[in-house]
Amino acid sequence: MSDDGRSPDDPLSRFLHAETGASVFIREVLTSVLAVALIGLLLFAASGVWPPMVAVESGSMEPHMERGDLVFITEPDRFSPDFAHGDTGVVTHETGATEGYATFGEPGSVIVYRPPGSGGSPIIHRARLHVEEGENWVDRANPEYLPATSCERVPSCPAPYDGFITKGDANAEYDQVSGIAPVVKSEWIRGVARVRVPYLGYVRLVFSEVVLVQTDGPGLATAAASGVEYTPNQRSSTSSNTTVSRGTVI
Repeated sequence: MSDDGRSPDDPLSRFLHAETGASVFIREVLTSVLAVALIGLLLFAASGVWPPMVAVESGSMEPHMERGDLVFITEPDRFSPDFAHGDTGVVTHETGATEGYATFGEPGSVIVYRPPGSGGSPIIHRARLHVEEGENWVDRANPEYLPATSCERVPSCPAPYDGFITKGDANAEYDQVSGIAPVVKSEWIRGVARVRVPYLGYVRLVFSEVVLVQTDGPGLATAAASGVEYTPNQRSSTSSNTTVSRGTVI
């Protein structure tokens, strides 16, 4: 009899104690799969979202996030401070600067969002302002990230509905100005970034054959699919070099 009380001739016992042959390979594969599944369940329990990790595809969040970083995300309202906006769980750059709340090197939350109908991976950018329907949000915005100081000359102003104004930390303009996305509704937010691990995301990017995304491609398609039309005279000369930090899901 074996230590676990099974007969050595029992099929399960032979499988568990085999030292050579196909049984060893199958046993190791099953062990690895179970370990990955357990880790996945633990991450889901902690984050509340699935998948709980994304790989950063481009450099628009540099230097705070780099291409190839693996980013762990959670439900927006999980671990959020009391001064997050309403029930969204998101702290804007504007509020973060006032409350002394910073993530990834700057005030405010970095969110992962995807406008409906958009192609490609979700976008990972920082929430800068929360605006209300009909608001002239240009008056509260940083003029450095705008092509003009007049609401009439800025896309998505006045705000067509309640939502967030977003921007990649390394980009020269707000997403809603450069054509990356319209005002971001709270229901489009898939998660809030919490922790990044450098380089680990490269494995996923290599398999996905991800390339740098320019806003003159999917950025305009995203805006158009969401019902916001951007014309050339609404875009500044710097927007053609604006990149989109998208996250390939793990």
